[in-house]
Amino acid sequence: MPLTKLGYRWAFIVGSVLLLNCTPWSTSFAADDTSLIAQSADYFPDQIGNTWRYRGQITEGPLQTIEHKFFSNVSSVTETKVMKGMTVTVFHDANPGNHGPMDSFYRRDSVGIVYYGSEPGTPFEKQLVPYQIVRFPMKLSSSFQQFNRKDMEFGTDLDRDGVDEKADSQGEATVLGHESVTVPAGTFKDAVKLEARMHMQIHLSGAKKTAIGTDVMTAWFAKGVGLVKYVERQELSQMEDRGVVTDIMEELESYDIKPPNASLGRGESSTEGLLADHTSDYELRQVLFPSGFRSDSGEPMTPKRLTSD
Repeated sequence: MPLTKLGYRWAFIVGSVLLLNCTPWSTSFAADDTSLIAQSADYFPDQIGNTWRYRGQITEGPLQTIEHKFFSNVSSVTETKVMKGMTVTVFHDANPGNHGPMDSFYRRDSVGIVYYGSEPGTPFEKQLVPYQIVRFPMKLSSSFQQFNRKDMEFGTDLDRDGVDEKADSQGEATVLGHESVTVPAGTFKDAVKLEARMHMQIHLSGAKKTAIGTDVMTAWFAKGVGLVKYVERQELSQMEDRGVVTDIMEELESYDIKPPNASLGRGESSTEGLLADHTSDYELRQVLFPSGFRSDSGEPMTPKRLTSD
């Protein structure tokens, strides 16, 4: 569930005492507030056995050299497990963003969905999680800060001076509104359109410069279905006479949603239900730079879904 991507799964992100420098969100709304999205959790079905099949496309490279790639991805809810004393739901993606298999972990409560990271993860992502990707009830044209972290270990020596770089990172999630969206699986009217933005300042220790990275993911979620589409743009400012831009898109081809009575029993009200598909995992979920900017281990240097594929 991007938002993932969420990267990036988007992917959108924090809650209660686990908030990372977020402003408190009031839960007392006027009963006639038409900007509130009723039954917000229904846009994020998380029953074990749910399956989504996506087709995707990546366009990446330096600004003057563009490469196109096509891929497919299958996302499914496989189980629950305990992480850091909390019960989380496991979303398995076969090939999110064309980066190979990945498990992503989410937890819901009465105030929204929290992203707990992924496997395989990255050292950078581990310094960010857990963080909130969605707040309940969703409110049209509303935003909140997901995280604001400084002096983090970036885990990679970009300027090759023998010292891994430090980085600052900020994330913000916004509910843009309702919108009709058409994908191979059909047309979904009144889908909720969400956006997750991540900004990163990478301080190059040897060059004494700052490289700027951005990851913007826009995702559409349909009620009772989950993530139906996301588009994501990742940019890294010019380094060694070139900048890097990556555009990623996944669209729903088919899906299988289990009956609500098969949902995870953790005591939450169904109207405050858990997380949707894997958008938040990807982004909204992580920042995945192109292969030329990954760590020596071959893993992306930064976190994936906004959301969620």
